[in-house]
Amino acid sequence: MRGKVFLKKKVLVILLILFMGVYGVFFVYSFQHKDDDQHLMSDVGRLVPVKVREVVQGQEVDQMKDLLREAEDKNLKISIAGKQHSQGGHTYYKDAIVMDMTTFNKVLKVDEKEKVVTVQSGATWEDVQKAVNPYGLSVKTMQAPNIFTVGGSMSVNVHGRDIRYGPLIESIKAFRLMNADGKILNVSRNENEELFRLVHGGYGLFGIILDVDIELTDDVLYRVENEWIDYHDYPEYFKEKVLANPEVDMHNSRISVAPNYFLTEMYVTNYYLEKQGKKLEDYNELQDEKFVRRNKFAFGLSRKFDWGKNFVWYVQKHAFKDGKVEWTSRNNVMRPEIKFLDYEGKNDTDILQEYFVPINEFPNFIDRLRDILEEEHLNVLNITVRYVPENEEAFLSYANQDMFALVFLINQGTSEKEIEKSGKTVRKLIDLVLDFDGSYYLPYYHYPSKTQMKEAYPNADLFFEKKREYDTEERFVNQFYEEYGK
Repeated sequence: MRGKVFLKKKVLVILLILFMGVYGVFFVYSFQHKDDDQHLMSDVGRLVPVKVREVVQGQEVDQMKDLLREAEDKNLKISIAGKQHSQGGHTYYKDAIVMDMTTFNKVLKVDEKEKVVTVQSGATWEDVQKAVNPYGLSVKTMQAPNIFTVGGSMSVNVHGRDIRYGPLIESIKAFRLMNADGKILNVSRNENEELFRLVHGGYGLFGIILDVDIELTDDVLYRVENEWIDYHDYPEYFKEKVLANPEVDMHNSRISVAPNYFLTEMYVTNYYLEKQGKKLEDYNELQDEKFVRRNKFAFGLSRKFDWGKNFVWYVQKHAFKDGKVEWTSRNNVMRPEIKFLDYEGKNDTDILQEYFVPINEFPNFIDRLRDILEEEHLNVLNITVRYVPENEEAFLSYANQDMFALVFLINQGTSEKEIEKSGKTVRKLIDLVLDFDGSYYLPYYHYPSKTQMKEAYPNADLFFEKKREYDTEERFVNQFYEEYGK
């Protein structure tokens, strides 16, 4: 009897090993698909491939002026690109010259006394962190990953984990902008103020962002603690135990997409100011991402299998258990694991969607969201929840009141049929968001209808009018503008 049991276990182990081997081969192969056409451009979403005229790396201001003169003489269009993590063709256009700003990336000055750093717009947030960390300084607002360019982040007006600061526009002091005529303008809240509000969240439609003055804050040490809560209790928990607690600077949460706990379980991560005991200097060395291959492999399971999603959530439950305490610096909070999410499947891709919902509506929204997702079978891999305070300074503001932002990571096929299927579901989700007086984020694939866009962004028509007013020849364009602005 024992021999039979042992044999069964041995067979199961062998089958598991074979499965993992086959999956591993598939996993590696799925990343080999690359397009060799150097003029066929796409972004990280890979859903809007377009033939462009050429890609020019921006390095000198005079070079950019010459490029604008050439574009005027030949009646050419220009698009502006950074790391290209927008997913709706925001960084290129058919037959356009694409200005690649990632080589215009110097950190020009760190003013320790005024707590301001000046950088060229192609510098990444990692470049900024490396420059300011030795001074005991840190960025106020940025995406949690530090891989994006400053100019790109301004163009989508990002928000971050810090609950005490709103969208990026709040911490940009001033910048220089090269307009369609090649003229360099100083832009701030005191000079060319309207452009200040248009360029933030302006998706590169008003000119080339050159150098930027960014306000900084002190790097500090955080005590990191996790709690598991019922999603029904989240609004009150957040308002009473997080937002009202001056010791909490940063906050993040996730709600389960695992089939066994679908949109029911959630955990929160709070970052408390550490004022005694531990010292910042013991934790402020900038950390790099670890275990990328392992995490990439495990997360890949959740793309293909429901049990993979359950497995990933099981791992999170043990990794982020109640009572577990860690310490980290502010700068390292903004260097989270992200490389393991890089994915270029042959027939599928990962896309992002982000929806903004008023805080008090969160539980009701989740209940209705669950119904739609279960009906439509959208392959959601992760939902992160963040807080976004009210800020309407940018023309295309996404927060007309205090909001929770739900950031969706979704896997979908790249065929026309799969794109159409995802689009139908996304439009349902946006209708749901609009029912709650919410909004959605614009840097992603153009699934939303024009009607939905105008309802979510009441200033949209005025924004596009201003674009044509400042850029009469429509020199700066992209696929996003083609879809919604014309």
